[in-house]
Amino acid sequence: MTGGGELLVRGGTVVTDSWAAPADVLVRDGRIAALIEPGTGPRGLDEVDAAGKLVLPGGVDPHCHVGFTSGSYTTRDGYFQATTAAVFGGTTTIVDFAIPRPGESPAEALERQRAKAGQGVCDSALHACVTDWDETIPEQLRSFVADGVVTVKMFTTYRGETMADEDTILRVMTHLRDVGGMAVIHCESNHIIEDVQHQCAGGGHIGAGDHHRTRPELAEDAAVAGVLAIAESVRAAVYFVHQSTAAAVDQVVRARGRGIRAFTEAVTHHLVLDESKYADAHPERFVCCPPLRSAATVRELGVRLMAGEVTTVGSDHCCYDTAQKLERKDDVRHMPNGLPGVETRMPVMFSEFVVQRGLPAQRFVAMTSANPARLNGLYPRKGSLMPGADADIVVWDPGAVRTVDNTDLHMATDYSPFEGLAVTGAVSTVVVGGRVVVHRGELLDATPRGRHLRASQLWRPEVPAPAAL
Repeated sequence: MTGGGELLVRGGTVVTDSWAAPADVLVRDGRIAALIEPGTGPRGLDEVDAAGKLVLPGGVDPHCHVGFTSGSYTTRDGYFQATTAAVFGGTTTIVDFAIPRPGESPAEALERQRAKAGQGVCDSALHACVTDWDETIPEQLRSFVADGVVTVKMFTTYRGETMADEDTILRVMTHLRDVGGMAVIHCESNHIIEDVQHQCAGGGHIGAGDHHRTRPELAEDAAVAGVLAIAESVRAAVYFVHQSTAAAVDQVVRARGRGIRAFTEAVTHHLVLDESKYADAHPERFVCCPPLRSAATVRELGVRLMAGEVTTVGSDHCCYDTAQKLERKDDVRHMPNGLPGVETRMPVMFSEFVVQRGLPAQRFVAMTSANPARLNGLYPRKGSLMPGADADIVVWDPGAVRTVDNTDLHMATDYSPFEGLAVTGAVSTVVVGGRVVVHRGELLDATPRGRHLRASQLWRPEVPAPAAL
């Protein structure tokens, strides 16, 4: 049962970001052909039995780092490994980052990363990245958007590596505004972090177990305020990655109230795990930026998500292994930071928020699929089950119970930050481009057919910001 021609997903409850009802899904030539009344579809087709299960549009992970190099460390996965893990977790599209290496232009980084898409078992898109302003950047930005890369990442931290100064951020935002693109920002105030880290190092508290002390919440909140001021000044759109504090989210909510196109992404580990992990036997495994926050902050971030104030949920997948993390665990300033998570994003979020807290399944689909597709110019081709959309479909068993065990996962590392977590809800079958790729825990089709997706312009400057997604 691999599909490729006509396929009928039969007997399930279809869930989109706006409605849920029993329906069968007819697939033809890799696209959704129709949603039809249960039991009325044509006979003799390949079928996926979805009785008693939910039928969701494939997940869109807006935040993945694949084959990412930072300093002397490179993550362990390539596109085949990362996308294999993705589909096992219900994600059928990843959005990766083309971050320039030393001496490389943003355009060169984009071409280098885009060439890898064909190694994937599902489709991918890209964020470009600008670290320094020069006279070539305006034309590169115009070219990116014209060529279907409509989002550009910048960092307010990591001095001497990827950090962009405020002038660069303003200039990039202004040019993206005029071509229908959007800035994507990692917000932590670098001068605050460097000062706090210097103090921590002086007291001998700079190891992995101290990580949460070295990058305070204040640094994130201060950087968000500064970037929002720039966006408001030039009337540009801005998307904040991995917001980890309620105060940061609240700033974005207030900015939207003033008419700014401002959006919040949260990531799974900030919504579920807290800083007590830095007292774990392996604190290095939880070193990420921003760090895991206090239990109180995690609760408050979850409240914002339940209230509809978080736009998207990503994984911030960054697949180092324990050996890499251990090399410099004595000094977090020199450690590789990031957590593996593309495979666990949707199961953990469904269990923690839909099952345990009553989040409507439509909202789950919105944050993990439809909204990421919209804000990356991929909707309705992705994140949707409407006729004409790519036939990326997840049959989800809402009652399946398991415990996260890295030996059962497919990410190219030796650990999961969610190891031992009891999870309710799991993938049963995954269809990618009309082909059954995963079924009952087995990879049925490992053929690399991944495509680089060229995104649509997000909006024209004269079009007012959407009131809500």
